[in-house]
Amino acid sequence: MNLDALSVEKLQQKLSTEGVIFRTGPFTVCLQSPIESVARGIHLLYGQYPLVEAGEFVDFYVRLARPRGLRRWLKPQVEFGFDGNHPFKPLPLVQAFPMFEWTFNWCIANHMHRYLVVHGAVVERNGMAAILPAPPGSGKSTLCAALVSRGWRLFSDELALISLHDGQLVPLPRPVSLKNESIDIMKDYAADAVFGPSYLDTKKGTIGHMKSPLESVERAGEHAKATWIVMPKYASGVEACLTPVSKAKMCMLLAENSFNYSLLGEAGFKILTEMMDGCESYRFDYSHLDDAIATFDALEPTAE
Repeated sequence: MNLDALSVEKLQQKLSTEGVIFRTGPFTVCLQSPIESVARGIHLLYGQYPLVEAGEFVDFYVRLARPRGLRRWLKPQVEFGFDGNHPFKPLPLVQAFPMFEWTFNWCIANHMHRYLVVHGAVVERNGMAAILPAPPGSGKSTLCAALVSRGWRLFSDELALISLHDGQLVPLPRPVSLKNESIDIMKDYAADAVFGPSYLDTKKGTIGHMKSPLESVERAGEHAKATWIVMPKYASGVEACLTPVSKAKMCMLLAENSFNYSLLGEAGFKILTEMMDGCESYRFDYSHLDDAIATFDALEPTAE
């Protein structure tokens, strides 16, 4: 049974009491929250994700609730609880759902060390995956959302999970996080997609989320081989252009953008370098999404 089998009212009731356990990609989370906007956001953007029976193994126990004291009523806030701890300062209550997305990323990046976790989007087509590592403001998530709206499978727009067991990329399909003007751009570009509300004045500006396609969620158990590493950079007025980057340079870039490369030590180095042996690496400059899609669609597999 999926989350959307529950009405919003029933979902909120369960979130407010024992919590709701659901699976996204390889992870199971138990979420508790009495906050109405969390229930609405989960129902809209996670409705197609499978519920998990109580008693099964849970990776993360997460609670989002108002802090005690005056802040419960005066300029209301939301506080993140993880296994009974509160590692972050509260945020304004209206940012409760984005806080779930941000803190879920934190849970994975800081605790899932059976993967090399790299900050980057991942999309896949015909069994071949492209990792898109890039700093904030590069257009990474916008490009990822556009590719997904044109037939590429969403693995993740934030975290590339590289299995230490076999070097395969592991899907983590969740809502694509969009910022500022990218929200309206994607609403126009992907008219059939589902979007959540926009949240103003967050630490990242205005934030919105595009729902993961159903196929991506249903195929979350299908891993893929990394075939391309493409570092995107949006710049107004430039032509779409792929520029080869040396494997050594790109390997260092991925290591620098990994959350746990240093912690994994030799295992992280081994799995990253082995993956890089089978990949082509590029810098990608673009300004128009249609040109970017055409460029990605024309990518060829790595020559043996």
